[in-house]
Amino acid sequence: MIVRKPLLLSLAISAALAAANAPAVGADNASGSTSMPPSAGFRNSDLDPSKNPCTNLADYVNSRWLAANPVPSDKTSWGSFEMLNERSLAASRHLVEAAAANPNASGVEKLVGDLYASGMDEAAIEAAGVTPIRPMLDRIDTLKTPADIAAYLREEFAAGRGDVFSFGAEADFKDSSHKIGYVNQDGLSLPEKAYYLEDGANGKYKTIRAAYVAHVARQLQNAGIPAADAQKQAEDVLAFETRLARASLSPIELRDPNNQYHFVSMADADKASPNFPWSAFFSANGVQASGFSLSQPKFFDEFNRMLVDVPAAQWQAYLRAHMIDGMAPMLSSKFADERFSFFSRTLRGQQQQKPRWKRVLDGVEGSAGEALGQLYVREYFPAESKAQMEALVQNLRLALKARLENLEWMSPETRKKAMEKWASFTPKIGYPDHWRSWDGLATSRGSYIGNVLAAARFNHAWDMAKIGKPVDRSEWGMTPQTVNAYYNPLMNEIVFPAAILQPPFFDPKADPALNYGGIGAVIGHEMMHGYDDQGSQFDAQGNFHNWWTPGDQERFAARTARLVKQFDDYVSIDGLHVKGQLTLGENIADLGGLNVSWDAYQKALRDAGRSGDEMIDGHSENQRFFFNWATVWRRNFTPDELRVRLNTDPHAPANFRAIGAPSNMAAFAQAFSCKAGDPMVRSGDAKVVIW
Repeated sequence: MIVRKPLLLSLAISAALAAANAPAVGADNASGSTSMPPSAGFRNSDLDPSKNPCTNLADYVNSRWLAANPVPSDKTSWGSFEMLNERSLAASRHLVEAAAANPNASGVEKLVGDLYASGMDEAAIEAAGVTPIRPMLDRIDTLKTPADIAAYLREEFAAGRGDVFSFGAEADFKDSSHKIGYVNQDGLSLPEKAYYLEDGANGKYKTIRAAYVAHVARQLQNAGIPAADAQKQAEDVLAFETRLARASLSPIELRDPNNQYHFVSMADADKASPNFPWSAFFSANGVQASGFSLSQPKFFDEFNRMLVDVPAAQWQAYLRAHMIDGMAPMLSSKFADERFSFFSRTLRGQQQQKPRWKRVLDGVEGSAGEALGQLYVREYFPAESKAQMEALVQNLRLALKARLENLEWMSPETRKKAMEKWASFTPKIGYPDHWRSWDGLATSRGSYIGNVLAAARFNHAWDMAKIGKPVDRSEWGMTPQTVNAYYNPLMNEIVFPAAILQPPFFDPKADPALNYGGIGAVIGHEMMHGYDDQGSQFDAQGNFHNWWTPGDQERFAARTARLVKQFDDYVSIDGLHVKGQLTLGENIADLGGLNVSWDAYQKALRDAGRSGDEMIDGHSENQRFFFNWATVWRRNFTPDELRVRLNTDPHAPANFRAIGAPSNMAAFAQAFSCKAGDPMVRSGDAKVVIW
């Protein structure tokens, strides 16, 4: 069980592995040969001349590609990120297969090789059936009293698993130099609370609830429970999770940092939760602490009551079902296939399960991602890419500084604090300066689930050891092979893993317009997270502290409200609207980041003695800047996946991200000679200008 980091603000919701210079060894095809998946970079031939960029930039740049590239049957979305993921998987497969084939492997190579080899031993996994988790299920059968259940939860968390809530180490919101424990609401199997409490459009949520009960019943039967009993237990599981859902905050509510941090002393926590003494919980996890963040008090009040209100048999059903589903990817096919059938096919519309090697790679990444990252960096990340990235980051920093210095709506007092935050930004590029140690984690080529469980316990202990200690600012929250980037407000850092440095984001051979429209906008995006509606509540040291004057706060809120309305007005599938408040932070970062990157790009052109009007393949360089921005956000979704994301994803659907920021920029209108009244030209109160 790993804590959900309170505020890790990233470019895209789904982190994907990738490799900038991956070997041609990865993608399966019908003939059984292997070839490198195609590049995701911008191509002039993708443009649709029958469309008008002033009407919809995304349609002009991406409609042809989207029509020709439906979502593959083993995926729920397909676009630039997924294409990079496929390239990464090819590279990662090469690395793990080489490690698995080396009988003399040591260190991180042995760790990665053991995990992959044991996961690919399908015959042994099928033969084992439910046996690997039988002792865990038997342990659940012994629970009779609230004290039994509390003791069991303590044991499970200490083993790196755990249910009902999440628990982990993170910097203290009020003193970001030290780590404390965070306990957060969790325990729901469906995407968010509305799936339990509402019927949804056309009764969709009600249908999903019925399918979930049927799924749980089938998994319980797979574990040997008679059908009638399994059905009753499955209904109990839904009732249990529904009660948790009523006490849970919504995704929008969870965006408020005030709902992510609620520090309590250990003594007060014990008084508030007599049925689950938190001092005993921390002790069982090897932690001595005087206090921690009990982050959503209402949820934990309900949890405390449920320990005595809910019959032990219903607790057993819930814990049993979660144990089986949690372990299903490491068990025989009837468990893994049933989990896929509900969570991927029914809930998200994925028609075919990924091949086994990809699923096992997911397990390697989850258990020892940074170990795999060491192998990745050693083989695939050139030093010159890091140097070029450092130069781009510096260019974007200077462009952001100029914007902050000339912001007309901000008072000198608040601007001074904003500049202090700018000056303390820490960029991290490529990979950590220091790799974490895996000493003490014992793995073998034997049991796959044994290896995964050993890694879970090891990683949890590693995380727990941070509580009460100074923050290690060299640590990373993503692996080097992740196609993503993030901003962490608690450390005021912007982080760019090695794998994002490939088209459409970055290409050392591309013209500046493409790179600034791609990776430049990504850099700007992450910097702007420091000034979005969440990040702006943290100061230069990463502390949750208000550095705004009241008047500036009001002006900021008024401007961001326009952006909320802009995205609220976008209509997606089945008449469902984008949730402007849920996606506000990412939309602020997109708008500010693209503007900052445009400024840096224009300066680079001036330094080179160019205007941006120079033509390449029939289009100006300035137009190509926006073409590549849109290319980054080309993405098809299954209808079910899109519905889930509209409810839970803090990022707006990709087609709206492609048009949202440019439609507020005079530079876009000028580049394409758009006129007032064109859909891509927002004006008056509809135009959003923040940073």
